[in-house]
Amino acid sequence: MSKDFLTIALPKGRIQKELLPLLEAAGIRPEKSFYDDAERQLQFGTNLPHVHLIRVRSFDVATFVAFGAAQIGVAGSDVLTEFDYADIYAPLDLGIGRCRLSLARPVDMDESEKLERASHLRVATKYPSVTARWFSERGIQAECIRLSGAMELAPALGLAPYIVDLVSSGQTLRANGLVEVAKITDVSSRLIVHRPAYKTRSGEISEWMARFSEVRSQG
Repeated sequence: MSKDFLTIALPKGRIQKELLPLLEAAGIRPEKSFYDDAERQLQFGTNLPHVHLIRVRSFDVATFVAFGAAQIGVAGSDVLTEFDYADIYAPLDLGIGRCRLSLARPVDMDESEKLERASHLRVATKYPSVTARWFSERGIQAECIRLSGAMELAPALGLAPYIVDLVSSGQTLRANGLVEVAKITDVSSRLIVHRPAYKTRSGEISEWMARFSEVRSQG
C-alpha cells in the first residue's frame, strides 16, 4: 500500500457497529462489503480515495497502530492499558464501547479461598499485565493464566478460581454462576494515533482528530 494512503485500523464486532455512525459523520463511508459481518475481507476502500480501512481483532488494533501499519485506529482503553505502547497517542475518548474490567469469582466460593484471605492466587484473564499490577498494589501475588476467551469456564473446570474480564450487564457472569467482586477500571473506546506518523503527517492527522472530536461533541 502506498505511503500516501491513510490507513485506519478498526475493531471487529460490537464496537464496529457503535463506531459506524461516528465514522460516517466524520465523512468516511466504507465500501459496501464492510457492512457485511460475514465478509472475510480485511482491507476496505472508502469514499475517499486516499483513506483505507483495515478490520482486525480488537486486541490487534493497537499493535497495527503502534508499529505504523496503520496511522489511526480505534481501540479500547483496556487494550491500551494492557500493552502500554510508547508509540501510541490516544487523544480522544469516543464515548462508545463502554463497559468495565472486573474481577469475578464463583458465587459459592469457599470462604478460605476468598480474596480477603489471599496472599497468592490464580487468575484467568486476557489482561495479565493489568491484573498482576492491580493485585500487586494490594499486596497480593497473582499467577495470571492467559486465555483469549471462554473465561467463565476457568473456575468451573478448576483452571483458576478467579477471572478478570470485561463486564457490561453482568448477565454472562450470572449465567455461569459467577459474581463480580471488584471493578478494576472503566473501559471505553479511544481514537488512537501512531506518534511518528503524527509528526510527519501532522496536518492531515490533526484534521481527522478534529473531525472525530467534533462528531463526539455533537453525540
